Amino acid sequence: MPRRCDRERYSSLRYGFVIDQNRCIGCHACTVACKEEHSVPVGVFRTWVKYIEKGEFPDASRHFGVMRCNHCDAAPCVEICPTSALFYRPDRIVDFDNSRCIGCKSCMQACPYDALYIDPNSNTAAKCNFCAHRIEMELEPACVIVCPTQAIIAGDLDDPASSVSRIVATQKVAARKPQKGTQPKLFYTGIEGDFLQPSMMEQEESQMWAERSPASNPYSIEPSRPEPERNGKARTPGAARVVYDVAHKQPWGAIPAFYLWTKSIAAGALIVAAILLSVSHDAGARGTQAFLNLAAPAVAIAFLGLTVLLLIADLHRPDRFYFILTKPNWRSWLVRGTWVLAAYGMLSLAWIGYGFFRASIPPWLFWIAAVAGAGSACYSAFLFAQAKGRDLWQSPLFLWHLLAQAILAGAAILIILAAAAAILHITDLAGEGLRQVQSLDRILIASLALSALMVLGEVSLPPFSEDVHRATRLLISGALSRAFWLGFIGAGTALPIIALWLALDRRGPDLILSLGAAVLALGGLLIFETLWIVAGQAPALS
Repeated sequence: MPRRCDRERYSSLRYGFVIDQNRCIGCHACTVACKEEHSVPVGVFRTWVKYIEKGEFPDASRHFGVMRCNHCDAAPCVEICPTSALFYRPDRIVDFDNSRCIGCKSCMQACPYDALYIDPNSNTAAKCNFCAHRIEMELEPACVIVCPTQAIIAGDLDDPASSVSRIVATQKVAARKPQKGTQPKLFYTGIEGDFLQPSMMEQEESQMWAERSPASNPYSIEPSRPEPERNGKARTPGAARVVYDVAHKQPWGAIPAFYLWTKSIAAGALIVAAILLSVSHDAGARGTQAFLNLAAPAVAIAFLGLTVLLLIADLHRPDRFYFILTKPNWRSWLVRGTWVLAAYGMLSLAWIGYGFFRASIPPWLFWIAAVAGAGSACYSAFLFAQAKGRDLWQSPLFLWHLLAQAILAGAAILIILAAAAAILHITDLAGEGLRQVQSLDRILIASLALSALMVLGEVSLPPFSEDVHRATRLLISGALSRAFWLGFIGAGTALPIIALWLALDRRGPDLILSLGAAVLALGGLLIFETLWIVAGQAPALS
């Protein structure tokens, strides 16, 4: 941070970059200087140079582009960071404090420019910080002073006399992804328009001095297999090709998919239990049903605890998890979601307490718990919406996806408990118990159908961006299509609906059919969560 005595002077500044690609010769001096200045480890970059080629021999040309943090005025990484490890300095440089970072990688999903990485030495996020320590000493950033052609210009965008301000005011400049609303302060002159749009470039299987193995990221958009059409137009043979770039990895792996799944089960258990209690035909039996009084909240507490453990396990600095509570950024839905989960956990404990010591669960408690369960399930939609780098996750239907999935998961897990208890002769299903299982079957059928219809509608609607088009194509006809159609739609949706329909069509409950359908439904839900996470990260950000 700037020294306290200098805060007034810095607050009148607004630093930004202009990169003149007409001057850039692709020498990588800026990359080397940045690594030396900040001791950036091998394999990660704050500044890097990307090469593309256009045309065919002998009429081919090569172009260079310097990629880095855009120091946005509306930086989504600052908004989503749960511990304020990323922040605005008074001079509007977006800086970071690695002593607060918990390594959640949410900033990497929020940044549309792929500017952040996890430092392998500290296991915390890092990026270009405009050489803030040099700025405080009235020195230029390291990349600026080493550039042999003066292609990188830094300065105060609000100062009419500065070079960057004059260039932005008098020359044709372009910014990366202005449609994201981040208000970037990194401008380019003399750059090819398609260079700033990763979706307009082909990824090659081989690059300069390197081979790209498809096995390294089997779920990325397939390289060297251009689409026959893009937006209704045939792809030209001379389309831009990426021939040199740094490695980019998907920040989130299997664990986020698992904790979405466990969170759906935890939230849905009490939502569905509240529905059953509200429509119960026998008020006296309702209060004595250990199935709803004890089993449902016990499942909610168990899977909520598992969700928290998975959330902590996915952090690169799990020892700092408590920073979410002690150093919170209240704009982040990671922080808000943590408190929603805590409130839901307390209500689940109150529910199970009533189940032990009282004859019935009061309606005010089970409805408040159900609302908290819906909040626990659905807050992730707002968190994913803050991940502005991933267009697939910006779906306005995702909140309703999560609610339907929670009801699906809750009905399925309660069917499994009821069927298992009856099969093991722990309970005898009759009267109210029989009606509850039949009600669970109907709830599961409805939630399965609704969830599948929303997903199919989502992937069938015209995409609002090329990244959404690529991600949905990956799901319905690409490398993920077999898991999508056979795993999620077939085994995870159609088969359970058929089995439940057959179970309801008989005079008595068919516990085997209901149990099998519930297990398949939960398996299909886990498959979908995994596919959603993978497909959303497949399109390149830079």
